[in-house]
Amino acid sequence: MRAPRSTYRLQIRPSLTLFDAADLVPYLADLGVDWVYLSPILTAEEGSDHGYDVTDMSAIDPARGGAEGLQALSAAAHAAGLGVLVDIVPNHMGIATPSRNRWWWSVLEQGRGSRYAEAFDIDWDAGNGKLLLPVLGDGENELAELKLADGELHYYGHRFPVAAGTAAEGDSAQEVHARQHYELVNWRRADNELNYRRFFGVNTLAGLRVEEPWVFEESHAEVKRWFDEGLVDGLRIDHPDGLADPKGYLDRLRKITGGAYLLVEKILEPGEKLPEDWETEGTTGYDALADVDRLFVDPAGEQALTDSVPTEPFGHMIHGTKRNIADQLLHSEVLRLVRLLPADSGLDTGTAADALAELLACFPVYRSYLPQGAGYLADAVLAAKVRRPDLADALDRLHPLLNPLLDGGTGDRDGLGELAVRFQQTSGMVMAKGVEDTAFYRYPRLTSLNEVGADPGHFAVEPFELHTRLLRRQLEQPAAMTALTTHDTKRSEDTRARISVLAETPDQWRETLTQLSSLAPMGDPVMESLLWQALIGAWPLSRDRAHGYAEKASREASMSTTWTEPDAGFEDRMHAALDAAFDNPEVNALITVMVERIRVAGYSNALSAKLVQLTMPGVPDVYQGTEFWDRSLVDPDNRRDVDFARRRAALDAMADGGGRLPEVDEEGKAKLMLVTRALQLKRTRPELFSGYLPVKATGAAADHVFAFDRGGAVTAVTRLPLGLERSGGWRDTAVVLEPGSYRDVITGRTHESGGTVAAADLFGIYPVALLAREDKA
Repeated sequence: MRAPRSTYRLQIRPSLTLFDAADLVPYLADLGVDWVYLSPILTAEEGSDHGYDVTDMSAIDPARGGAEGLQALSAAAHAAGLGVLVDIVPNHMGIATPSRNRWWWSVLEQGRGSRYAEAFDIDWDAGNGKLLLPVLGDGENELAELKLADGELHYYGHRFPVAAGTAAEGDSAQEVHARQHYELVNWRRADNELNYRRFFGVNTLAGLRVEEPWVFEESHAEVKRWFDEGLVDGLRIDHPDGLADPKGYLDRLRKITGGAYLLVEKILEPGEKLPEDWETEGTTGYDALADVDRLFVDPAGEQALTDSVPTEPFGHMIHGTKRNIADQLLHSEVLRLVRLLPADSGLDTGTAADALAELLACFPVYRSYLPQGAGYLADAVLAAKVRRPDLADALDRLHPLLNPLLDGGTGDRDGLGELAVRFQQTSGMVMAKGVEDTAFYRYPRLTSLNEVGADPGHFAVEPFELHTRLLRRQLEQPAAMTALTTHDTKRSEDTRARISVLAETPDQWRETLTQLSSLAPMGDPVMESLLWQALIGAWPLSRDRAHGYAEKASREASMSTTWTEPDAGFEDRMHAALDAAFDNPEVNALITVMVERIRVAGYSNALSAKLVQLTMPGVPDVYQGTEFWDRSLVDPDNRRDVDFARRRAALDAMADGGGRLPEVDEEGKAKLMLVTRALQLKRTRPELFSGYLPVKATGAAADHVFAFDRGGAVTAVTRLPLGLERSGGWRDTAVVLEPGSYRDVITGRTHESGGTVAAADLFGIYPVALLAREDKA
């Protein structure tokens, strides 16, 4: 199996097609990239800029370049020695426009009689034999807006099929609608009555049953062609937690790809590991992101930041947010679990729903993978009993039903039953919506920690602990991906790097926050702290971006306003406060002074984190454009178009610049130099990255150095730069290196070690160094 040494993620869409990506290959090759990594390329909803709403799995999206585009990209990449990694979406399909999805259209037209009815996870009995479609508005008689046209039912811009023999001359649209295999209902009914599995709470993404052999074969025929024809070298699997049988799916995928490189987009909670029997090289790197970020957070600032805006402990908070999700947005999923209980369970519907929702709220990880993950279910049962002792009897009844293998089972996954399987699929939905999309917007202590795959309750990682984790990563998952920014990160890497500096100056931050809250009050202390941190992390940014982020963040938090019922009064105050950042001199001054105070330290954190990520064990990904500074704030901000021409010009100038080193400033060229030199070294000298050993530092500021040796390539970075500045700089600090000659591939400088190298010399130009042993050539 061929595995990448590094990847570069491109968001393929109509504005950046596969042909455009092919044109970028020379730049990526010069940058040092080993594989090109593509977002989903199968046919998606018209206008989709992300591609996760696939409507036709049998063809590459013409708007993204079609089959010819993939051929062009593959040829260009392989000619340049680069591999191709593609993101695929097996869990769900886009159904926003039924006419674009022939599988879904067939189900709507023919109901249970459609061969594709088995492909979607539909509970027909719960809808009295009909598929409920939550598309109607809030009017008193929305069905009166239905029209019959061209043999279809039309509701404003929506089109739906009419089954054969169900429309006669003179029938009204409402009469025809009543005879269909589907029922159009008010959109608000979805949360309680929806009878098809969806992706999280998104009504327009319907879950697929790829565990059915024919569904897998038909939905992956095009993917198989890519490998049969040598077009693609590896796959990234979106959301395996939503699948009924992730292990079985990966087994089949490995087979049809001929044993290709496979990654899973899997969120691991602290201490959690991937099932050992999964056919995958590892995760897409959110676990690595969480570890790297926390190295650059000062643990001494934890209490002061905790006290700045008091909130309940994160563990208790997420129990509440997850319970709300289970009781509201995803209540239809809970009720489906109730319907799967055996008739002799002894539980009435209300008690069963209450106990199942409590178990989901107490679940410690995204999902278990029975039988190996049985301990997580047992832990959830215990936690639920502590929180709800009144449900103890119900929980004891549910436990063996949710894990039929408890009492002498064989461990056969096929013997779990639908209830146990579906509970596993549901827990990840509740976790994602309750934590990532709610609690992360309610916990303002230090928002650089509120990231996908991370636990904001874990404040910092000491160097000893990170060395331990990286050594374990080298031993257990050396080919897993590492990442700092993705298309889904809540804040990009450089935004987080600057925000993390607040942990080194918590008192000044608290004073600044108090003044901002006084001058531009929003009436919600949590949202004030979260939004002002966002502005400081991304400053300078446009007014439109600030307002767009604020609306998303406040509505996701669902405290002072919500998506479904916006509070105009609060939102007016919030937007007025943000306007003050641009228009009120006092407010603007507070922000700019704070930014200036932490700006250089933010650069240091950003460069240091990037070098650690690029050179630590694993396959580092560079998200599109982040070889320059990138201070994005959640999607769609982090999916903005990238100025590749500017980056190409900067890279060319660097090659022709006669050794001149760029300054660490707003241009971001210093980061480009770091990225390209690190990637080039990994690609041309892979033997220097074959192991992992910590490198020690000595002297007064030794705690501000983090360093490791990968087997001839030594990474050394600066941590907690404000504390370093306050303590008097490097002074007698030295990095302990084996005697020999080392060349810093970033700066080109040579360092001779008789056992140590002075930190002041090593970090004299940049706060980072990547040393290659000259005598290991």
